[in-house]
Amino acid sequence: MNSQAMFLLGVMGGAAAVVAGSQAIRRRHAIDFAGRVVVITGGSRGLGLVLARQLAAEGARLCLLARAEAELARARDELLDSGAEVMTLRCDVRRRADVRAAVDRILERWSRVDVLINNAGVIQVGPLEHMTPEDFENSMATHFWGPLHMMYEIVPEMRRRGFGRIVNISSIGGRVAVPHLAPYCAGKFALAGLSDAVRAELNQYGVRVTTVAPGLMRTGSPMNADMKGQHEAEYAWFAISSSLPGLSISADAAARQIVEACRHGDPELTITLQARLAVMLTHVAPGVVGRMMMIANRFLPGPAGVAGDRHRKGRESESKWAPSAATILTNRAAAANNEW
Repeated sequence: MNSQAMFLLGVMGGAAAVVAGSQAIRRRHAIDFAGRVVVITGGSRGLGLVLARQLAAEGARLCLLARAEAELARARDELLDSGAEVMTLRCDVRRRADVRAAVDRILERWSRVDVLINNAGVIQVGPLEHMTPEDFENSMATHFWGPLHMMYEIVPEMRRRGFGRIVNISSIGGRVAVPHLAPYCAGKFALAGLSDAVRAELNQYGVRVTTVAPGLMRTGSPMNADMKGQHEAEYAWFAISSSLPGLSISADAAARQIVEACRHGDPELTITLQARLAVMLTHVAPGVVGRMMMIANRFLPGPAGVAGDRHRKGRESESKWAPSAATILTNRAAAANNEW
């Protein structure tokens, strides 16, 4: 065997050893969720509610935070009927005082928080011409400041105990910028950066932070997204792309991956093959991705004058294209996950 072949075998053997070692470490740090206190922001509907169902099935004690009391009541009733131990609190994570009051209530009842899932989110869809500074401020307040408020209140208690899991739900839109989602991408990029940074600092205290970047998911969220510009056209492309089986993943399947990443304290999780390829291509050939986004933007609806400045929810922007046969999976997900 020549020296080149021996070198290649050595490299392959070393790589295999690293992978095996990483898997062993991952298994060693796995946790059981039974009896764990889990706080989920944006837990009343969509992905947050799906995560709550799966964690409840494993015996977790749940606290769901959200702004809409009616949605929280429906989620609480469903989980209580399934036998879960759950409390719900109205909380606007954009407000530090709300977060502090909610965490005080949680600690009063359970004395600790084992797992924090920062899932609360808002989506504004439309051309940049119709987006205002307030749209960007709302995104940053929800996606960046909200998780930061939660971590400021909960991390000290986790550090004292030397244990904790934090899952920050960013997005593929927090790794690859997408046209007509500028405020959303800005907030999700900020969250991904924050999450990656605090991971490095908190690991020494036994607090493991996972940054999650889901691709398109069938959660039913387009119903509650804010549309601007040509409202019906914006809602149609967003709802259809979120519904196609080849491009999107079911909320249940995505939640299972997130729960497993949290269980093992994985540093990062990117969900769907398409999302992983997009992230990889962005790193390898950012110019190519930039040009692809410019081309994609040409096919998206243009501005709509003064009327396009107004916010309309997805459910208020229906047309012959949405709902339709092309959005049937999103519609089913909306009904199943408290998005109506």
